[in-house]
Amino acid sequence: MDTPLVDLAPLARLALLAVVAALLPIAYVWLRARNASLRARLATLTAVTLFLTFDLIVFGSFTRLSDSGLGCPDWPGCYGAASPIGAQADIAAAERALPTGPVTWGKAWIEMIHRYLAMTVGVLILVMAVVSVVERRNLPHSPWLPIATLGWVIVQGLFGKYTVTLKLYPAIVTLHLLGGLFLLALLAVQHEAFRDRRLVVAAGLRRLVMAALLALAMQVALGGWVSTNYAVLACPDFPLCHGQWLPKADFATGFTLLRELGETASGAMLSVDALVAIHLVHRWFAVVACIVLLWAAVALLRSGQPPLRGYGLALAALTLAQVASGLSNVILGWPIAAALVHSAGAAALVLTLALLLARTRPRLRVAR
Repeated sequence: MDTPLVDLAPLARLALLAVVAALLPIAYVWLRARNASLRARLATLTAVTLFLTFDLIVFGSFTRLSDSGLGCPDWPGCYGAASPIGAQADIAAAERALPTGPVTWGKAWIEMIHRYLAMTVGVLILVMAVVSVVERRNLPHSPWLPIATLGWVIVQGLFGKYTVTLKLYPAIVTLHLLGGLFLLALLAVQHEAFRDRRLVVAAGLRRLVMAALLALAMQVALGGWVSTNYAVLACPDFPLCHGQWLPKADFATGFTLLRELGETASGAMLSVDALVAIHLVHRWFAVVACIVLLWAAVALLRSGQPPLRGYGLALAALTLAQVASGLSNVILGWPIAAALVHSAGAAALVLTLALLLARTRPRLRVAR
C-alpha cells in the first residue's frame, strides 16, 4: 500500500515532542536570567533560538548532502509515525527493495532529527511572539517583528513540506535554503531590537554593508542552485573547467527554474553542459561577492570604532574561509566536511551582516 505524501496523524505527537524540547531552553533562560528585565530575557532567548537556527541550517545541509531528504518520504511524520521507531517495518521494506535508495534506517533518523529541530525552533519563535504581544506595553518596540518572524517560520515549514512531497524539486529546495537564512537574519534583527544597542555610522558605510549583504544573498542563491542540482563537481578542476576558461555550457537549460531534479523542463535528462553552466555562474559571481565583502570589511576596519572593527575582522576572516572551503569542495572532490563548512560559513556571513545592519543607524547630516 502506498504511503500518502501528507499524513497529519502524527502531528499532535510531533508537536508535543517539540514543546517538550523547547521547554528546556525556555526554562534555562528564565531561571538563569530570572532577576533580569523581560527585555533582557527575551534577548537571551532569541540568542538561544539563533544558535539553534544556525544548527538547523547546517544540519539541513547535512541532510541534503547525505541524500537523506527523502529518508522519510511523507510529511510531517515518517510513514505515519512520529519517529522512525514506529516505522521500522516500512523502512526495512523500502531498504530491502532498494538498498542504495533514499530510504534507509540512518537516513530516516537524519531527516526526522532535522524536522524535530525545526519544530523546536518554531515553538521558541511562537513563544517569543506571544510574549511580545501580551507584554507589548512593557517592551520598547512594537511586536510586529516577532510576529513577522513567526509568520516566516510557518512559510519555511511549508517549504520543508514541499521539499518532501515534490521529491526534492530544485527550486523548492533552494527556496528552503534561502528561507532558512532569511529566518536567521530576522532573528538577528529581533535580537538586536531586544538588546536595544545602537551604533551610529556614516550613511555611505551602511550602504556598502547593505550592498555586501545583497551580493552575499545572490551568491548564496547561486550556491543553493549548485547544491540542489548536484553541480559541485561539474567543473572538477580549478581555475579552469575541464581544462578550458570557457567550456561548453548550456545556460538556458541550467537556469530553467521550473523543472524536476535531474531533468529539463520537457522531462529529458539534464545534460552535463547545463550542470557546467550552473557551476560556472556560481564560480564567476563568487569573485564579485568576494570583492564587495572584503571592500566592506576593509571599510569597517578603517572606521575607527572598535565594535565596527570587530565586525570588519569577522567579515574578512569569514569571507577568506568561505573562499578556501569553496575551493576545497572542487579540489578535494566534494568531501562532506568541506561542504558543511561551506554551508556554515555562508550562514555565519549572513548572521554577521544582519547583526551589523540591525545594530547600526546612519549618521544624519546637519543642515547648515
